Order: sequence, then C-alpha cells, then structure tokens
Amino acid sequence: MSTYEQFAYIYDSLMSDIPYNKYAEWVRQYAPVTTSKKLVDIGCGTGVLSNHFAKAGYEVTGVDLSDSMLTVAQNRSFENGTNISFICQSMAELEGVNEVDVAVIAIDSINYLETLEEVEQTFKRLFEALNPSGQLFFDVHSLYKMEVIYPNGPFTYEDEEVAYIWHTEPGEENHSIYHDITFFVRDESGYYERFEESHYQRTYSVETFKTLLETVGFSSVNVRDDIFGKPIGEVDRWFIHAVK
Repeated sequence: MSTYEQFAYIYDSLMSDIPYNKYAEWVRQYAPVTTSKKLVDIGCGTGVLSNHFAKAGYEVTGVDLSDSMLTVAQNRSFENGTNISFICQSMAELEGVNEVDVAVIAIDSINYLETLEEVEQTFKRLFEALNPSGQLFFDVHSLYKMEVIYPNGPFTYEDEEVAYIWHTEPGEENHSIYHDITFFVRDESGYYERFEESHYQRTYSVETFKTLLETVGFSSVNVRDDIFGKPIGEVDRWFIHAVK
C-alpha cells in the first residue's frame, strides 16, 4: 500500500478538479450540524475535505496512513484557523476514535485496502466508533471504472509545474488495478525532478459492499451513482451512505 510520500506535496494541484464542496454538501444533507457533531475523516489526505467540515461546524478528526499527507493537512489546518486533530494509522486498524456522529471515507480511499477482510474490519471499527444513529459516508470505484476505464491507459498530464505518465495494469485479483506513475515536478530553478509512485486499488460489487455493511450492523444502506453532477453515462464511482 502506498503512503503517498513525495506525492503528498503535489497532490492538491492534481486533485484541483474534485468538487470537495459537493462532497461536504452530500454529508451535510443527511447529517446537518444542528448540534455539535463529531466527524472522523478517514483517508483525509492533505485535509481539504477536513477543513470544509470544520468550517461547517463539525468537530473533526482526520485519519491517514501517510505522515507526509498529514504534515500538509496540519499546515492547512493551521493556515485556515481550524482546530482539527490528526491521527496517523490504517483505517482497518482504527483506534482512539470513539463516540463520533459521522464517519467519512472520501475519494476512493477505501479502494486502497488490499483484501475484503480489511474492508470488513474497517466497517467493524467504524461501527464501533459511531454513536447510535451515527452515519457513514464513502465512495468507491465502480466495476466499470476498474474493468473499462483504467485498462485503457497509459494516461498523461502536463501543466507548467507538473507532468506525469500514468501506467495501469490489471491486478491478479478480480476488479483490481496496479498504478505506476512517473512524475516530473518543476523546481524553483526551472529544472524537473523525477520520482515514481506505485499504487494498488481494488473494488467490489455494490452488493458486496452492502452485504458487508449489513453484516457488521449498519442499516438503511443507500447507494448513489453520482453527487458531482457529471454527465449521464457509465458510472465510474459509487457513493454509499449507511446508518448505525
């Protein structure tokens, strides 16, 4: 599992097209801050979404496996004047987070878990951490994205500061993919530094996610095809909401 080492410092520029505000609106629609609500942002990355929630009035804890990501997130929280706590740990081994009202696992973070057992363990840990009637929100890659979109690589990107070549290869497990990305990042002198990142992701059917959630005790599991307002077409991401 990648820990987003050098990638952490260019992550935000590459994710600038993600409408984090719409993600926050989706959560607020079902879990409005009418009273003080504790929220845990799992796989919080550089803390962009954590700050959206903190500014909306939630008491936020951010969790991520990458120290580098959390360093960026802590700096962002300081610059925004938001009082966010951050914990470095795997979501499948979550501990120290209790009595929360809302749990969020955003931007396909759960797809980095390598086994179905880790997914189930994550759901169990979150179920235990949530208060009665607590709510879980997360999104995952669809089967279509893993089987049709990703195998059509390589993908490329270039702007004035960053360029990358992104190769993909199907994994041995069903609905899994290996990502090998070579980055070229321009430094202050105008030269480009090269580094590489390798990532592995895996997804499952909607029915599998729903079964796991219900098995650990969640109810009212609802799946949406899109919250970002993309054109109608093949679904590349599922958005799932469950209640304890």
